[in-house]
This record gives sequence, C-alpha cells and structure tokens, in this order.
Amino acid sequence: MNKTVCVMSLTSPVSFSPDWTAATSVATPFRHTWAPIGNIDQFRWLAHARVLDHVRMARDELGLRHVRAVAMYAPPLYAWGHDLADWQTPAAERHKHANWQLIDLALEGLLDLGVKPVYTTCFMPPDFTDDPARCWPDGNAVGMPRDLAQWSAFVAEGVQHHLARYGRSELRSWYFECWNEPNLRGAFFSGSQAEFFQLWSATWRAIKSVDPELRIGGPSTARGEWLSAFLDFTAKDGTSPDYLITHVYNNDSASAPLSPFDGPPHDKREDSPHFASGVIRGVRRELDQRGWSGEVHWNEWGRSWFPHDPLKETPLEAAFVVKTMADAAHEADAFAFWCLSDIYNQCGFQTAEFQGHYGLLSLHGLRKPAWFAHQLLNRLGHTRVPCTGGTPLVNAIATRDNGRGAVLVYAYPEHETAPACEVTVRVALPAQAGPPTLTRIGAQENNIVAAWRALGAPAYPTPAQLAALRAQNALQAAPATALHREGDHVSFTMECPGVALLEGALI
Repeated sequence: MNKTVCVMSLTSPVSFSPDWTAATSVATPFRHTWAPIGNIDQFRWLAHARVLDHVRMARDELGLRHVRAVAMYAPPLYAWGHDLADWQTPAAERHKHANWQLIDLALEGLLDLGVKPVYTTCFMPPDFTDDPARCWPDGNAVGMPRDLAQWSAFVAEGVQHHLARYGRSELRSWYFECWNEPNLRGAFFSGSQAEFFQLWSATWRAIKSVDPELRIGGPSTARGEWLSAFLDFTAKDGTSPDYLITHVYNNDSASAPLSPFDGPPHDKREDSPHFASGVIRGVRRELDQRGWSGEVHWNEWGRSWFPHDPLKETPLEAAFVVKTMADAAHEADAFAFWCLSDIYNQCGFQTAEFQGHYGLLSLHGLRKPAWFAHQLLNRLGHTRVPCTGGTPLVNAIATRDNGRGAVLVYAYPEHETAPACEVTVRVALPAQAGPPTLTRIGAQENNIVAAWRALGAPAYPTPAQLAALRAQNALQAAPATALHREGDHVSFTMECPGVALLEGALI
C-alpha cells in the first residue's frame, strides 16, 4: 500500500478518554444488534452445502440466530407447479398445486444448524399474475396477483404445512416478512404503494389465520421509506405489524430518497460518510414521535448497494461497519448487513474468488475485512461507557464488562477514494490496568484479500492456495511492540481507513 501520513499523526494524536468508573446511571447498555440476523442472497441457496457452511461460521463466530433469504417462491424452488405423477397427462388437463418439498429442504438446513428463518413471502408464482415484470436471472414475477384470495390461500397453506411439520412453538420463534423492497417499483414490485398495502393485508391475514401469535413484519422498504404511511394504513386496516422492517445503504442518497433524516443538510448527500446513520436516526425519531414501541429491523444495510464495488473488500468497508454501529447500534433491534456470502446471483455470478461483491465471506468462505469488523464488534462488552475525544471520522466505542475494558476505534476518510494514511491514537487507561492487546484491520493486516493478491489474484484458487489462505484467515493480534505505554495512557498507530480494538483487564 502507498501510505501517506495524515497531518494529525504529525502534530497530535487522536486521544480518547473512556470513563472506566462511570456510574450505572451514566453508562448505558450496549446491545449487539448487528449479531442476531444475517442475509443470504436467495432462499434457494439454503439447500447448498457451501452456503450452510457459511451460515454455520456466522452462527459460531458472529452470533447469528436468524437467516433472511428472499425469493422463497422463486421458480427454481417449484413451490407451484404440476404433479410428477401427471407426467403423461395432456398439458391442458394437468392441474397445478403447491409443492413445499424444496422449501422444506432449505428450512431443514437452517434448523439442523439451530438457526431460525426469516420467512419472507415473495415473489409471486408466475401463474398468479398477468403482469409480465420479472426480476433476477431466475425470472421471479413481481406483479400483483390477479386474485388476492388465491395468493392468501397459497401463503396460508405453506405456513400451515410448516406448522404441522415443525410445531407451533418452533414457528413462533421465526420472523415472517411480506415481500422485499416494494417501493423500488420496476425492480422488486411493479404495483403502487396502495396495491402493496392490499398485498400486505392479504398476507398478514393469511399468516395470522394459521396462528395469531406468529410475528409478521413490514413494509421491508428500501431507503427507510413508507413507514408512516404503512403504519397509518395498517392501523385502519386492523393489520398492524408485529415489528417493522426497512433497509438503508450509505449511497441511497444518489436516488434522492424520501426517507426521514436526522442530521445537518450537508450529510444528506451521496458522498457523505454520515448519510446512513442520519437515515437510521431519522427513522428512529419519527417512530418515537408516533409512539412505536415494537421491534425495528434494518434487515438490509451497508455502505454501497452496487453489486460490484471493489471497495467492499477493503478496510474502508470494515471501518464503515464499525462507524455505523458506533453511531446507531442502539437505534434499532437488529441490523442485518447485506450480506453473508458471495454465493449470490442477482446480477450474474462472479468470475473470481474476490470481485467486489456483497458477501462478508468469499465463495470459499474466506473472511473479508468487514467480517472481521463484525467479530471485533462482538468482542466489545455489553455496557458502554462515556468516551470523550475523537473526531466525527476517527472515533470509538468504549465498553466494560466483568473487569475488562475494550475500545474499538474506527478511522474513516472524508472521501472514499482518499489515499490511505496513518493515524496515531492515544487511549487513557486506569493506572492499575493490565497489559492490553491490540488487533487491527488494515490494507495488509487481517486482510485476506491482500494475501490473495500476493498469490497473483487467482480467479480459481487451487486447493493448495485455499489451504494457504485459510491458514492465515483468522484475526491476529498486533505485536506487543505496536503498543507504547506512557503512564496511564497507551498509544498506537492505525490506518485510515481502518479499525483497531484495544482490550484488556481494567484491574
């Protein structure tokens, strides 16, 4: 990496002073809201052994408890079609019906791992709609059904089937979701807002007809949109959601979103690193004003919604993950980063092990910098203490738990394409604190993509190359010499963009 030196590293360190002895009234609970839910591209992948390996890794290393995957009714899952026994019957006489076999196989893959599904009812069986609109290479229909009663019966039949198969208590531990990003007209839904609300009403009633205690959420919109209109409609319709779902990407501002926003006007722009946090805070403020007390899930979020963005596999992505959770982890109940795995096919399948795709894991399960960012977040405690110092772009989360303290620092550039540089960080520790350890994510440090490039960036790594990459694909602490103790302070350098975790015993 060609590294320049930041002016701040020459003149003065960025200093942090955590209040390690803060009273309970000052310290606040720090919920690990990034952990419980993760995304897989499409539901059909859940029957893929390699994808289940990735889910297992997320369960064990990130604390994953629920998996969301859209397109449960995609054509490759054959949820609606002819019976095999009718193979000799003339086509005009063959009858179509529901078939849950492949959906069951996918669900069983999750349940065998002790992971729950987010049961996402989409998209439309092609026979149910006259609308020709389709999405993705597998041809998912995204139009309104010609008969809402037929759709409702189909959804209810599936939920009833799974209830009979897995039991009431099991299904009550799942989350149910209606559709995906219906406000992106021309992409995932070809109807209007009013039509989607009717689809929601039919879906809600179908699921609740099986068991009123099942939890269904919506509106699952992009950009934090439609929430107030959705809550107004559902209150009048008698179909209020059990939890709310929406999405945000930091470059959504390029699309002139209609989302609420909490922050200065100059942050509501395409190149602001604070845009996503402003939308999350804006939605929280709007919901608080409405008196909403239920769960809120941002079950898709990230720095960039672009399917191909090489910066996704750099320390910039790791810094964005930590920055956004530092700003907003307390503003909702779940944040599901998009997404867990590069086994993915919405815009065509990637042609190399690393190609700037969405996954936290590569095709062969190699952990990218953003995966490591989630792991470092998980090493924080559950009590956040006040921490003074820092800047809007070089800041930290400080926690304490059971006699241990942790400070997770992120350094994010003003502009995504700014040259990498070095930052000196200084952290106050109690006089009696034990020797801390430091773990960093940078252009080379804890960065498997750099190691892959050192092998010549093979599009198809050989088994021997994969073994070599896996051998170095676990978080490694920095050498002890990277830390400099000066009385009640410790200092170290880190990269911008980058992430650094300082942790150790407080006494």
